[in-house]
Amino acid sequence: MANQKILDQKQQIIDEITNKVKDAAGFVVFEYHGLTVAETNELRRKLRESGSELKVYKNTLVRRALNSLDINLDEELNGPKAIAFGTDAIAPIKTLSDFAKKHDALVLKIGYVDGAIADKDLLNTYASIPSREGLYTMFAGGLLEHVKNFAICLDLHAKNLEENK
Repeated sequence: MANQKILDQKQQIIDEITNKVKDAAGFVVFEYHGLTVAETNELRRKLRESGSELKVYKNTLVRRALNSLDINLDEELNGPKAIAFGTDAIAPIKTLSDFAKKHDALVLKIGYVDGAIADKDLLNTYASIPSREGLYTMFAGGLLEHVKNFAICLDLHAKNLEENK
């Protein structure tokens, strides 16, 4: 039987994983086997820039933490895996997806976004969503279009009133 000190250390890691999952808007489980140390450091830096964090834990400890939260990802938790946690649900997905395009060793497996499990197809869909700034630009452009059309309408109405005088 394992000694109590080791069990306490494992429980601390399980509690850490549980807290990270609770605090994150989403997380992504991915394979990283085959990335060099320099590539892994580059990935960590890019994730940090997007407000995300990369962690590598033992699968059994991750499984226990997720099971305590009623999240079942047991089928995907085999072999070497890493987890990217993000306060923004889409940021780690976009960062990992962009990185995977340049590095074949990185493979997205499964994610958990806003309380729901996201398979590979859904992760790819999330990765194709424009950035927050891009969405704001699209929204502002849509609003400006309505303002422009309203101004044209008012101008035509004013000209119509002048003609009828």
